[in-house]
Amino acid sequence: MVAFHRNTCGCLVFDDGYDWLSFSICFGDVFKMTPYPLAKRISLSLVLLLSIALTGCSFLNNGNEQKPDDNVWHLTVLHTNDHHGHFWRNGNGEWGMAARKTLIDRIRAEVAESGGHVLLLSGGDINTGVPESDLQDAVPDFKGMNLLGYDAMAVGNHEFDNPMPVLRMQEQIAQFPFLAANIRDKATGERLFKPYTVFTLDGLRIAVLGLTTDDTQKIGNQENIQGIVFTRPEDEAKALIPTLRKQADVVIATTHMGHYKNGQHGSNAPGDVTLARNVRGIDLIVGGHSQNPLFEPDRQNNTWILQAQDWGRYVGRADFEYRDGQLKLLKYQLIPVNHTQSVLNADGGKVRVAVGDVIPENPAMLTLLAPYQKKGEAEVLQPVGYTDGRLMGERSEVRFGYTNLGRLIALAQMEMVGADVAVVSAGGIRASIPKGDITYRDILSVQPFGNGVSYVELSGKLLKEYLSNVAEKTINSGGFAHFAGVEMRIRGGSLESVTVGGKPLKDNQTYRLALNSFSAAGGDNYPVLTSSPTYVESGFTDASALREYIGKHSPIHVSDYKPDGVMRLPAD
Repeated sequence: MVAFHRNTCGCLVFDDGYDWLSFSICFGDVFKMTPYPLAKRISLSLVLLLSIALTGCSFLNNGNEQKPDDNVWHLTVLHTNDHHGHFWRNGNGEWGMAARKTLIDRIRAEVAESGGHVLLLSGGDINTGVPESDLQDAVPDFKGMNLLGYDAMAVGNHEFDNPMPVLRMQEQIAQFPFLAANIRDKATGERLFKPYTVFTLDGLRIAVLGLTTDDTQKIGNQENIQGIVFTRPEDEAKALIPTLRKQADVVIATTHMGHYKNGQHGSNAPGDVTLARNVRGIDLIVGGHSQNPLFEPDRQNNTWILQAQDWGRYVGRADFEYRDGQLKLLKYQLIPVNHTQSVLNADGGKVRVAVGDVIPENPAMLTLLAPYQKKGEAEVLQPVGYTDGRLMGERSEVRFGYTNLGRLIALAQMEMVGADVAVVSAGGIRASIPKGDITYRDILSVQPFGNGVSYVELSGKLLKEYLSNVAEKTINSGGFAHFAGVEMRIRGGSLESVTVGGKPLKDNQTYRLALNSFSAAGGDNYPVLTSSPTYVESGFTDASALREYIGKHSPIHVSDYKPDGVMRLPAD
């Protein structure tokens, strides 16, 4: 008997059981099992059919659009992360969605011309950071993402800076899925977001899985995450990967977990490196959260890890080839979006000049976003005070040591509620204030979260226990604490001595501690104080407290805010 069957390119295979007498016929005809009376002779008609088969498979493919050139696909993954409200260019003409639109459109056109395909992914944290965006619930940012053509995004921890109805509103605006496999309803166990989505690009199936740092449980706004549980990303990934490998040829995780070199995540929850090392079957991780640029991809356990810093400063571009079940990285780069640098001009003054070619802004994006920018600017550009020097609030400053801005914020909250002591976590300080006029925009850039100012009455004994706990928070974490009204000696991470208002702390005396509602509710893993019978919400936000303090005490002399009340000493 002679058998005919279809092969993977849609051709018919003739097989008589002998290797030397097997060939393919690329006709649409239907063949049946046929008696084989020919023994080992090949008739002239079969030779003709063989000749046709050798040439026909290239143009007769039974309607399959994928060209059978060894089943090779070319995939370009574009990515950004930690956007944080930067829909508009900054004061130096850098970044912004309008220039990003031009850049991405160019790449899409180039890739399409060569027969490839593009996926555009976000590592999350669209919310919080720029007042013009914050005051409008990031609506311009999500509309801008639609015009940019994002395919999916991870849910970031700062998505929970807003109440759930705002987040759901943002999700409805977005024309792409919010992905998070490890965010669940505490009561039902049901996922609150889609865990993954699958794209089919010219026959190539790509699964994109979303994961969010489980640190959100402690660093997220506690009021907004009530009834929500953030499970371990690693556990959710292990459970889902076998299913995804059956559904797709390529598995990508878009995550908001952080890239920590060699997996050394310190006091932070484990990030992308740990995920890649412990979960097999992920081809690529497009990350966010730690906001560090990976100019060279990290490679862990056959998984590529990418991250593009933050704010849309770069667009990451990874060009892949998929052949014979293998995904190969051909080229990777972080493409700068209109960066500038300060240089000296002929007169010795400083001017900013473009670094590289200037990317023109897309007119359609400008038309979309300009009304939002104009509306936001009108609300935040009014001056409220003046400072005679820079108030230090950069991430690299406030998370590694005490600064004048940390002390200023603590004093503002202490004064607002008439407290003896104030504590401010570094994670709540998001920007510096330059010398000169201080606008409400400056203040909202420093404190964009809208946390309430609170206070609690504690005995000296309980206050000492509290201060001892927060004083032990490690550097390079959002929990690193800034203080006012208290003098402390911390040796080797442990509290050695305490004075309040210049006097030794007394165990049986009552003190008032000022802090924001985020910290009081256990944010950044601080002790929970909201259940205390003496806990009070003042009704003022942290930004409004700072605004009032600056207006009252302006001009601000930076020399008055030296953070000299706390001494950190090495262990004996």
